[in-house]
Amino acid sequence: MRTSIPVAGLGALLLAAGAVGCGSGQSPEMTPAAAVAKAAKNTEDITSLRYRMSGTAPESGRVKGEASMRLKPTIAMSMKMTALDQGATEAVEIRLVDKAMYLGGGAEMAKEMDGKTWMKFDLSGSDAGKELDQPGSTSQAEQNPAAESTFLTGAKDVKKVGTEEVEGVETTHFTGTFTLAELRASLKGKDASIRENREKSIKQYEKMGVEKFTMDTWIDGDDRTKQFRMKGQADKGPLDMTITFLDYNKPVNVTAPPAKDVADLAELFKELDAS
Repeated sequence: MRTSIPVAGLGALLLAAGAVGCGSGQSPEMTPAAAVAKAAKNTEDITSLRYRMSGTAPESGRVKGEASMRLKPTIAMSMKMTALDQGATEAVEIRLVDKAMYLGGGAEMAKEMDGKTWMKFDLSGSDAGKELDQPGSTSQAEQNPAAESTFLTGAKDVKKVGTEEVEGVETTHFTGTFTLAELRASLKGKDASIRENREKSIKQYEKMGVEKFTMDTWIDGDDRTKQFRMKGQADKGPLDMTITFLDYNKPVNVTAPPAKDVADLAELFKELDAS
Protein backbone atom coordinates (compact mmCIF):
# COMPACT_ATOMS: atom_id res chain seq x y z
CA MET A 1 0.00 0.00 0.00
CA ARG A 2 1.41 3.36 -0.95
CA THR A 3 1.41 6.14 1.62
CA SER A 4 2.96 9.01 -0.31
CA ILE A 5 0.93 12.20 -0.48
CA PRO A 6 2.22 14.62 -3.12
CA VAL A 7 0.42 17.63 -1.66
CA ALA A 8 1.00 17.01 2.04
CA GLY A 9 4.11 19.16 2.08
CA LEU A 10 2.19 22.00 0.51
CA GLY A 11 -0.47 21.76 3.20
CA ALA A 12 2.11 21.95 5.96
CA LEU A 13 3.75 24.96 4.29
CA LEU A 14 0.58 26.91 3.87
CA LEU A 15 -0.60 26.24 7.38
CA ALA A 16 2.32 28.45 8.34
CA ALA A 17 1.10 31.27 6.30
CA GLY A 18 -2.21 36.75 7.87
CA ALA A 19 -5.02 39.58 9.26
CA VAL A 20 -8.72 40.59 9.09
CA GLY A 21 -11.43 43.23 8.52
CA CYS A 22 -14.15 45.21 6.79
CA GLY A 23 -15.06 48.91 6.71
CA SER A 24 -14.15 52.02 4.77
CA GLY A 25 -11.20 54.37 4.42
CA GLN A 26 -8.28 55.08 6.78
CA SER A 27 -8.24 58.15 9.05
CA PRO A 28 -6.40 60.86 7.03
CA GLU A 29 -4.63 62.30 10.08
CA MET A 30 -2.78 59.03 10.71
CA THR A 31 0.75 58.59 9.43
CA PRO A 32 1.30 55.40 7.38
CA ALA A 33 3.38 53.87 10.17
CA ALA A 34 0.70 54.68 12.78
CA ALA A 35 -2.06 53.22 10.61
CA VAL A 36 -0.12 49.98 10.13
CA ALA A 37 0.70 49.78 13.85
CA LYS A 38 -2.95 50.25 14.83
CA ALA A 39 -4.07 47.48 12.46
CA ALA A 40 -1.40 45.22 13.94
CA LYS A 41 -2.65 45.98 17.45
CA ASN A 42 -6.19 45.03 16.42
CA THR A 43 -5.13 41.49 15.53
CA GLU A 44 -4.79 40.74 19.24
CA ASP A 45 -8.58 40.44 19.78
CA ILE A 46 -9.14 37.89 17.00
CA THR A 47 -10.73 34.63 18.15
CA SER A 48 -11.53 33.22 14.69
CA LEU A 49 -11.19 34.12 11.03
CA ARG A 50 -11.97 33.05 7.51
CA TYR A 51 -9.61 33.88 4.66
CA ARG A 52 -8.67 33.20 1.06
CA MET A 53 -5.12 32.69 -0.20
CA SER A 54 -3.57 32.73 -3.64
CA GLY A 55 -0.15 33.12 -5.16
CA THR A 56 3.12 31.28 -5.63
CA ALA A 57 4.87 29.16 -3.00
CA PRO A 58 8.48 27.90 -3.18
CA GLU A 59 8.67 24.47 -4.85
CA SER A 60 4.88 24.14 -5.04
CA GLY A 61 4.30 26.86 -7.64
CA ARG A 62 0.85 28.43 -8.00
CA VAL A 63 -1.59 27.65 -5.21
CA LYS A 64 -5.02 28.81 -4.13
CA GLY A 65 -7.19 28.02 -1.16
CA GLU A 66 -9.69 29.09 1.47
CA ALA A 67 -9.72 28.41 5.20
CA SER A 68 -11.69 28.88 8.41
CA MET A 69 -9.75 28.96 11.67
CA ARG A 70 -10.67 29.10 15.34
CA LEU A 71 -7.93 30.42 17.62
CA LYS A 72 -9.70 30.47 20.99
CA PRO A 73 -10.54 28.71 23.24
CA THR A 74 -8.97 25.81 21.31
CA ILE A 75 -7.29 25.60 17.93
CA ALA A 76 -9.28 24.22 14.99
CA MET A 77 -8.97 24.69 11.23
CA SER A 78 -10.56 23.64 7.98
CA MET A 79 -8.71 24.46 4.76
CA LYS A 80 -9.14 23.54 1.12
CA MET A 81 -6.36 24.21 -1.38
CA THR A 82 -5.22 23.35 -4.86
CA ALA A 83 -1.67 23.16 -6.25
CA LEU A 84 -2.29 24.49 -9.75
CA ASP A 85 1.21 23.72 -11.05
CA GLN A 86 1.34 20.14 -9.75
CA GLY A 87 -1.38 18.74 -11.95
CA ALA A 88 -3.91 18.61 -9.10
CA THR A 89 -7.41 17.85 -10.36
CA GLU A 90 -9.16 18.55 -7.08
CA ALA A 91 -8.63 20.51 -3.88
CA VAL A 92 -6.95 18.93 -0.90
CA GLU A 93 -8.70 19.48 2.42
CA ILE A 94 -6.91 19.85 5.73
CA ARG A 95 -8.70 19.67 9.07
CA LEU A 96 -7.13 20.33 12.43
CA VAL A 97 -9.37 19.27 15.31
CA ASP A 98 -8.92 17.60 18.71
CA LYS A 99 -5.13 17.69 18.39
CA ALA A 100 -5.16 15.69 15.18
CA MET A 101 -4.54 16.73 11.58
CA TYR A 102 -6.51 15.13 8.75
CA LEU A 103 -5.52 15.33 5.09
CA GLY A 104 -8.19 14.50 2.53
CA GLY A 105 -7.87 14.39 -1.22
CA GLY A 106 -11.08 12.71 -2.28
CA ALA A 107 -10.56 10.33 -5.19
CA GLU A 108 -6.86 11.16 -5.41
CA MET A 109 -6.30 10.15 -1.80
CA ALA A 110 -8.39 7.00 -2.23
CA LYS A 111 -6.05 5.80 -5.00
CA GLU A 112 -3.10 6.09 -2.62
CA MET A 113 -4.78 4.70 0.50
CA ASP A 114 -6.75 1.61 -0.57
CA GLY A 115 -10.05 3.45 -0.72
CA LYS A 116 -9.57 5.63 2.37
CA THR A 117 -10.20 9.29 1.63
CA TRP A 118 -8.48 10.79 4.69
CA MET A 119 -5.15 10.36 6.43
CA LYS A 120 -4.80 11.14 10.14
CA PHE A 121 -1.72 12.56 11.85
CA ASP A 122 -2.09 12.37 15.63
CA LEU A 123 -0.48 15.43 17.24
CA SER A 124 -1.42 14.63 20.84
CA GLY A 125 1.96 13.16 21.71
CA SER A 126 4.03 15.75 19.86
CA ASP A 127 5.40 19.09 21.06
CA ALA A 128 3.10 20.83 18.58
CA GLY A 129 0.09 18.99 19.97
CA LYS A 130 0.96 19.91 23.55
CA GLU A 131 0.95 23.59 22.60
CA LEU A 132 -2.27 23.68 20.60
CA ASP A 133 -4.42 24.78 23.56
CA GLN A 134 -2.03 27.44 24.79
CA PRO A 135 -2.97 31.00 23.69
CA GLY A 136 0.09 32.68 22.23
CA SER A 137 2.00 29.42 21.84
CA THR A 138 4.57 28.97 19.10
CA SER A 139 2.39 26.27 17.53
CA GLN A 140 -0.50 28.69 17.31
CA ALA A 141 1.70 31.31 15.67
CA GLU A 142 2.73 28.83 13.01
CA GLN A 143 -0.90 28.32 12.05
CA ASN A 144 -2.22 31.87 12.50
CA PRO A 145 -2.04 34.09 9.38
CA ALA A 146 -3.20 37.11 11.42
CA ALA A 147 0.26 37.20 13.03
CA GLU A 148 1.94 37.68 9.65
CA SER A 149 -0.36 40.55 8.73
CA THR A 150 1.52 42.59 11.34
CA PHE A 151 4.91 42.24 9.65
CA LEU A 152 4.75 45.60 7.89
CA THR A 153 5.38 47.19 11.29
CA GLY A 154 8.98 46.07 10.80
CA ALA A 155 9.44 48.31 7.74
CA LYS A 156 11.03 51.73 8.05
CA ASP A 157 9.81 52.91 4.64
CA VAL A 158 6.04 52.43 4.99
CA LYS A 159 4.12 54.66 2.63
CA LYS A 160 0.56 55.14 1.49
CA VAL A 161 -0.20 54.03 -2.05
CA GLY A 162 -3.84 55.16 -2.24
CA THR A 163 -7.39 54.01 -1.61
CA GLU A 164 -8.72 50.82 -3.20
CA GLU A 165 -11.75 48.55 -2.92
CA VAL A 166 -11.14 44.98 -1.73
CA GLU A 167 -14.07 42.54 -1.67
CA GLY A 168 -16.48 45.48 -1.83
CA VAL A 169 -14.78 47.22 1.10
CA GLU A 170 -13.05 50.62 0.84
CA THR A 171 -9.46 50.31 2.05
CA THR A 172 -6.22 52.24 2.21
CA HIS A 173 -3.25 50.57 0.56
CA PHE A 174 0.18 50.76 2.23
CA THR A 175 3.51 49.29 1.14
CA GLY A 176 7.00 48.84 2.51
CA THR A 177 10.08 46.63 2.64
CA PHE A 178 11.88 44.94 5.51
CA THR A 179 14.42 42.25 6.34
CA LEU A 180 13.92 39.52 8.90
CA ALA A 181 16.53 41.22 11.07
CA GLU A 182 14.53 44.47 11.00
CA LEU A 183 11.34 42.59 11.74
CA ARG A 184 12.93 40.86 14.73
CA ALA A 185 14.27 44.19 16.00
CA SER A 186 10.77 45.69 15.83
CA LEU A 187 9.57 43.14 18.40
CA LYS A 188 11.61 44.67 21.22
CA GLY A 189 9.33 45.92 23.97
CA LYS A 190 6.36 43.86 22.78
CA ASP A 191 4.38 41.57 25.07
CA ALA A 192 6.06 38.18 25.51
CA SER A 193 3.22 36.22 23.86
CA ILE A 194 3.25 38.57 20.85
CA ARG A 195 7.01 38.23 20.46
CA GLU A 196 6.75 34.45 20.66
CA ASN A 197 4.00 34.32 18.03
CA ARG A 198 5.82 36.48 15.53
CA GLU A 199 9.24 34.97 16.23
CA LYS A 200 7.94 31.53 15.24
CA SER A 201 6.81 32.87 11.87
CA ILE A 202 10.15 34.60 11.42
CA LYS A 203 11.95 31.29 11.99
CA GLN A 204 9.75 29.60 9.38
CA TYR A 205 10.86 32.14 6.79
CA GLU A 206 14.48 31.73 7.86
CA LYS A 207 14.16 28.00 7.12
CA MET A 208 12.80 28.89 3.68
CA GLY A 209 15.78 31.16 3.05
CA VAL A 210 13.80 34.37 2.61
CA GLU A 211 15.76 37.35 3.93
CA LYS A 212 13.97 40.39 2.52
CA PHE A 213 10.29 41.08 1.86
CA THR A 214 8.16 43.54 -0.01
CA MET A 215 4.77 43.78 1.69
CA ASP A 216 1.51 45.44 0.72
CA THR A 217 -1.33 45.86 3.21
CA TRP A 218 -4.90 47.04 2.66
CA ILE A 219 -6.48 48.45 5.84
CA ASP A 220 -10.21 49.13 6.23
CA GLY A 221 -12.09 51.86 8.09
CA ASP A 222 -12.21 49.76 11.25
CA ASP A 223 -8.40 49.83 11.34
CA ARG A 224 -8.10 46.15 10.50
CA THR A 225 -6.14 44.53 7.71
CA LYS A 226 -8.49 43.39 4.98
CA GLN A 227 -5.75 41.99 2.74
CA PHE A 228 -1.99 41.66 2.56
CA ARG A 229 0.57 40.45 0.06
CA MET A 230 4.10 39.25 0.85
CA LYS A 231 6.83 38.80 -1.75
CA GLY A 232 10.34 37.47 -1.36
CA GLN A 233 12.91 35.06 -2.80
CA ALA A 234 13.35 31.74 -0.99
CA ASP A 235 16.09 29.16 -1.47
CA LYS A 236 13.76 26.97 -3.55
CA GLY A 237 11.88 29.57 -5.54
CA PRO A 238 9.82 32.74 -5.33
CA LEU A 239 7.29 33.46 -2.62
CA ASP A 240 4.36 35.69 -3.57
CA MET A 241 1.26 35.11 -1.46
CA THR A 242 -1.88 37.21 -1.02
CA ILE A 243 -4.20 36.67 1.95
CA THR A 244 -7.68 38.19 1.84
CA PHE A 245 -9.76 38.15 5.02
CA LEU A 246 -13.43 37.42 4.48
CA ASP A 247 -14.69 37.66 8.08
CA TYR A 248 -13.54 37.23 11.65
CA ASN A 249 -14.75 36.46 15.19
CA LYS A 250 -17.60 34.31 13.88
CA PRO A 251 -18.27 30.70 15.00
CA VAL A 252 -16.01 28.11 13.39
CA ASN A 253 -16.95 24.45 13.84
CA VAL A 254 -14.65 21.73 12.57
CA THR A 255 -15.43 18.01 12.85
CA ALA A 256 -13.25 14.97 12.29
CA PRO A 257 -14.03 12.85 9.18
CA PRO A 258 -15.96 9.58 9.68
CA ALA A 259 -13.66 6.93 11.16
CA LYS A 260 -14.44 4.47 8.34
CA ASP A 261 -12.91 6.90 5.82
CA VAL A 262 -9.70 7.55 7.76
CA ALA A 263 -6.30 5.85 7.50
CA ASP A 264 -4.38 6.49 10.73
CA LEU A 265 -0.70 7.10 9.98
CA ALA A 266 0.36 5.63 13.35
CA GLU A 267 -1.56 2.43 12.63
CA LEU A 268 -0.03 2.19 9.15
CA PHE A 269 3.45 2.34 10.61
CA LYS A 270 2.59 -0.38 13.13
CA GLU A 271 1.42 -2.62 10.27
CA LEU A 272 4.61 -1.97 8.33
CA ASP A 273 6.76 -2.77 11.35
CA ALA A 274 4.85 -6.01 11.93
CA SER A 275 5.14 -7.16 8.31
